[in-house]
Amino acid sequence: MAAYVAKYVTKGAAESGAGLDYSVKGPADIGAAVVSQHVRALMATCWRLGGLPELDSLRLRSWAHTLGYRGHILTKSRAYSTTYAALREERGAHERAEKDDLGAPDLDGSTESQWRYVGSGHTAGAALLAAGIAEDLAANREIAREARMAVGR
Repeated sequence: MAAYVAKYVTKGAAESGAGLDYSVKGPADIGAAVVSQHVRALMATCWRLGGLPELDSLRLRSWAHTLGYRGHILTKSRAYSTTYAALREERGAHERAEKDDLGAPDLDGSTESQWRYVGSGHTAGAALLAAGIAEDLAANREIAREARMAVGR
């Protein structure tokens, strides 16, 4: 379900059709919601599952309007990787350093002035995989074509 919601991360729930911008109070609210039948079914499933004692801690009924998803898709755990606070601090330090340098060139960087062509295309192993995929696609197209012809007879 999170993947479905993630698809609409830049839009509000109501504009994207991925839920509602307000909480629902019960099945009647879900039935009256101006959403697709699919979204209504997802909301109703959240409501039904939210009534099970073993799933009470998930608070699915409270979040049925967002299809059970209760966080922002870009929220990160403090224990995983880095935090947004650390990223903001690093960006701020970088911007302050740029202002202090007043456009001085970066002496720690390197510049490549000579480039050479080293090749293109697949490696031998990747070429073998690509050929196998192409054969599978061709076989699937042929099976589909034969099935269409059989139905048309």
